[in-house]
Amino acid sequence: MSEFRQLPAVSKVLEHSALVELRSRFSSGVMTNAVRAELEAVRSRLKSGQAGADLDAVAAAVVRKLHDTEAPILRTVLNATGIVLHTNLGRSPMAEIAARAAYEAARGYLNLELDLGSGKRSSRQDPIRAGVTDLTGAEAATVVNNCAAATVIVLRALAAGKEVIVSRGQLIEIGGNFRIPDIMATSGAILREVGTTNITRLIDYEGAIGPNTGLLMCIHTSNFRVRGFTESVGIEALAALGKKHGIPVVDDAGSGAAFDLSVHGLPDEPPIAHGIAAGADLVLFSGDKLLGGPQAGIVAGKAELIARIERDPLMRAFRCDKMTLAALEATLRLHRNADRVCETIPTLAMLTMPLATLRSRIETFAERLKAVPGIRLLEVRDDVSYVGGGSLPDIAVPTVVLALTANCHTEEQFATRLRSGMPAVMARVHAGQLLFDLRTILDRQLDDLFGAIAVALREDSL
Repeated sequence: MSEFRQLPAVSKVLEHSALVELRSRFSSGVMTNAVRAELEAVRSRLKSGQAGADLDAVAAAVVRKLHDTEAPILRTVLNATGIVLHTNLGRSPMAEIAARAAYEAARGYLNLELDLGSGKRSSRQDPIRAGVTDLTGAEAATVVNNCAAATVIVLRALAAGKEVIVSRGQLIEIGGNFRIPDIMATSGAILREVGTTNITRLIDYEGAIGPNTGLLMCIHTSNFRVRGFTESVGIEALAALGKKHGIPVVDDAGSGAAFDLSVHGLPDEPPIAHGIAAGADLVLFSGDKLLGGPQAGIVAGKAELIARIERDPLMRAFRCDKMTLAALEATLRLHRNADRVCETIPTLAMLTMPLATLRSRIETFAERLKAVPGIRLLEVRDDVSYVGGGSLPDIAVPTVVLALTANCHTEEQFATRLRSGMPAVMARVHAGQLLFDLRTILDRQLDDLFGAIAVALREDSL
């Protein structure tokens, strides 16, 4: 028990010269909590039979912990996995012009809800309407903070207390345990399932229509595929059925592909304009996936329905902030130049990068790495990667990777060193090697990636 009595008091530690020097950088509350936490850690070590710590040691440990708290939790990661829409890494980067628009919006004032011509109040939705309607051919558009929110508010505004008919094969989970039936329940709409997991026919929808039917809904199964003996109803047939019975039809188009990606070998993702052209009353899609902008849920369609959605009280809870709107407006402007959009939006540039270009990048990078000590094996080889982000989950994209093995570290140790570096690096671990896919590394990041690999390869790193 004598060791416990010898522990310094909190006040004594706070008066230590090493902590006095930090008073201008940390509040008294933060410093006090750090001291208490360290003293509790010392007590735990003493209880387990380990050595204690004197005043200087406690103060030094507190200083280290306080310095650690100054490092942000969210920091730059170099994505060398080849997964373009990497959800855990914040999906893909926005275009520089969109990022600058968000930055400028954040650092000052802007006419978020002000018409500069008349000096009167305006809608924060105005900056994105023209861009979305140009892209989709819709009459009007509005935006909320993500596509799940778009689904909730559309169902609530147009079908609360009414039945929404959906194919059983489209009752997906969109990630994080968010399931379509739960979203329906949250909105106040009543789910009416039709068909089976693999077969749903138009007659199934028509047979379910009744006096309490509020919407017909088609949900794009972005994150899975049903293959084999299948049948589903296209949006054209569903829109015609809705028109016949005077029931609005909603097309949840998923990832926001602005054009036909099949020309680049990426099939099965319907362009967002397709639903409007087919007769859907509303189309929902994401802003941060294949559209290449910030996280947002976009609703495009009939002006009367958009107006009803915007009048819903929940709209205020779901609305986007000024940074998101500025970045989305800038992204939509880039889409107006269809000939250059695959160059100006990083997501599309990565997905459509020619294999020959990627191979040349990796071979040049590999030549640079040959001079770095600590490499046992360095090999450029063909491989595949995936789009990610729930967009095209089972579509393998041909790619070229750099396979690297370290002399002094196992692949797991090497991967840990890369993740712990500044900047952090994420690569793929496979069969005793780390695979680096430069498809998802921007040109301006190549030097940083080289430096991070060189540091991680050192025997004394970390």
